Amino acid sequence: MFLVLVALFILVPIAEIAAIIWVGGQIGILPTIALLIADSIAGAWLMRTQGRAAWLRFNTAVSERRVPAKEVVDGGLVIFGGALLLTPGFITDIFGALFLIPPTRAIIRKLALWRLGGPMVVMATDAMGRQGVPKTPRGRRSQPSDPGARRPADIDSTATEIDP
Repeated sequence: MFLVLVALFILVPIAEIAAIIWVGGQIGILPTIALLIADSIAGAWLMRTQGRAAWLRFNTAVSERRVPAKEVVDGGLVIFGGALLLTPGFITDIFGALFLIPPTRAIIRKLALWRLGGPMVVMATDAMGRQGVPKTPRGRRSQPSDPGARRPADIDSTATEIDP
């Protein structure tokens, strides 16, 4: 982890400065500055449009009562990509664009989820903190296709105040 932080805070800025100097030597100083400003403006616009689309997909998933896992990861990638595009430099702009363009973002999402260990499972707990599967009102274990299964809005919970 230490080496990753060293790379992020020392090597990436050095590489960015070298790239800016190289591009400036190829096309000139004013066009290089104009290109960096245009990259930032395009990045802000792309982040806004892709962020809005991710937010709408998130709200759709929630209204359909499904876990918005893909939508949450997409939102995080959009925020990260926008931050990279707003950072001055050509190398971070390339990676930021990869995070914001939907086809490449889907590939990055799959790689990230594979690297993090695959699908995550959420378990319900009862009042005693024991894990289990919510039961239907008739006492049977609920299945996703069970029409009598309790939905999260139907589960009652209580909170008690404990003196320290």
